[in-house]
Amino acid sequence: MIRRRGVLAFGLMPLAPRPALAGAQVEEPLADAVRSALAMAIANAAPPRPAFDSTEDRLRYLRWLGSTSEHLKRHTAEHMTRVEFLETLWYEAKRAGLEPSLVLGLVQVESGFRKYVVSSAGARGYMQVMPFWARLIGDGDASRLFHMQTNLRFGCVILRHYLNLENGDLFMALGRYNGSRGRGEYPAAVLGARKAWEPGDKPAR
Repeated sequence: MIRRRGVLAFGLMPLAPRPALAGAQVEEPLADAVRSALAMAIANAAPPRPAFDSTEDRLRYLRWLGSTSEHLKRHTAEHMTRVEFLETLWYEAKRAGLEPSLVLGLVQVESGFRKYVVSSAGARGYMQVMPFWARLIGDGDASRLFHMQTNLRFGCVILRHYLNLENGDLFMALGRYNGSRGRGEYPAAVLGARKAWEPGDKPAR
């Protein structure tokens, strides 16, 4: 995952110029136990099936889904596409122990909610997952990183991995995700975008 110095679009996806943030993540060696744990975490890509402990929790989720879908209109016009994306993002974020607003902020900064963008370094999709992750913890097929749920699952699992490496320090974990560990630009951008996606707020323009 790395911030782009320019993105390419596949098919008919629109390409809007976006400012680039520094980032050039390099592949890091993984201990066998870590590699196995991460591989297990991205396996079993079943369709999202949220479960709730109470009716109030379910109603809270449905309110979030409705309001966030409205906010997402400026990025994705088609209603069912928005709902499918948000249902999947919520599921994968919660599965990885992340807040959906954080993942929404990261997707906004990384790809502008564009499914098929490719960075100059080859990072792919919504969460700009580098192809080497498909080899390290997946089945080796980097083309699957354009599949919505696969991309969101990889991105969430990788961010959780970096959070674990950084003992819960979100600033440093975001720096690892971007390849700019210790620098403030990228974490500030993601955390600013996250605030705009928190319940009750509107996304930044």
